[in-house]
Amino acid sequence: MLVSVLKKLVRSLAVLLVVSFSTFVLMYGNGPGIARAVLGTNATPADVKAETARLGLDDSLLVQYGRWIKGVVTGNLGDSFFTGQSVSSALSSRVPVTLTLIVLSILLTVVVSVLVGVTAAVRGGWVDRVVQFLAVLGAAVPPFIIAIGLVFALAVSVRVFPATGYVSPDQSLKGWVESVTLPVVALLVGSIANAASQFRGAVLDTLSQDFVRTLRARGIPESRVIFRHVLRSAAGPGLTALSLQTVGLIGGAVIIEQVFALPGLGDLSNTSAQKGDVPVVMGCVLVTIVIVLVVNVLGDLAAAALNPKARKR
Repeated sequence: MLVSVLKKLVRSLAVLLVVSFSTFVLMYGNGPGIARAVLGTNATPADVKAETARLGLDDSLLVQYGRWIKGVVTGNLGDSFFTGQSVSSALSSRVPVTLTLIVLSILLTVVVSVLVGVTAAVRGGWVDRVVQFLAVLGAAVPPFIIAIGLVFALAVSVRVFPATGYVSPDQSLKGWVESVTLPVVALLVGSIANAASQFRGAVLDTLSQDFVRTLRARGIPESRVIFRHVLRSAAGPGLTALSLQTVGLIGGAVIIEQVFALPGLGDLSNTSAQKGDVPVVMGCVLVTIVIVLVVNVLGDLAAAALNPKARKR
């Protein structure tokens, strides 16, 4: 098990380096262009050259990337080209908002999709058909459409929840719950639709296995067969599929934050990208990669813990 964990961590580190370097080359490949964006269109060639040197953009990309990696290790992601604020400080106030949406969405997706997927696979018939129809419908509707519908239905017409804004839990727990409810629900619809279909398929495949027929022939109660044996064997593929949806959840969170005016990572990355604030964008990319890798590793470890066969990979 320990060897498997170490292998996953090494692979994750390799992915982090490859993706961050590729993004770094794309972002920092045009040093004079970045300097001109910082100074404005009226800057002279001499001003651009001086600003390029001041920002360290005249060094080779390998030197710049090495400097950036060193800063990542020491917790210094640089400063914004436009505001002078440290990237770490900017991220510290934005990441918790996005993490709140993603973590709540993942936890609720696991619970609801397992219940829905198992029910559809075990009950079959009209229950299965209804679940499949709702899954296709939920996966087809974009999150921002669902978000807009929720705003009109529950924030404008009925006014049960606030339409925009974010309240931190240390300010008001009730206000925090109200401010994240609609965004999380908007993310959940598509996520549950995809995950429930995956769990349904995995449970159906497991139910056709010989060991399930053997357990039933021994007179073991059906509920024990389903929840102790079938679900445990089917959890691996379901969790793997769920971990892959993390990218979709992050992408959806970026849009959802715009709809509900949430001060999260999506809003920061979008604003910074429009201005050309490269250090902040790189910080957002780094955090996004880390979130995806952490969720994938945790998903693999959970699958290995539930299914001993997965530990050998």
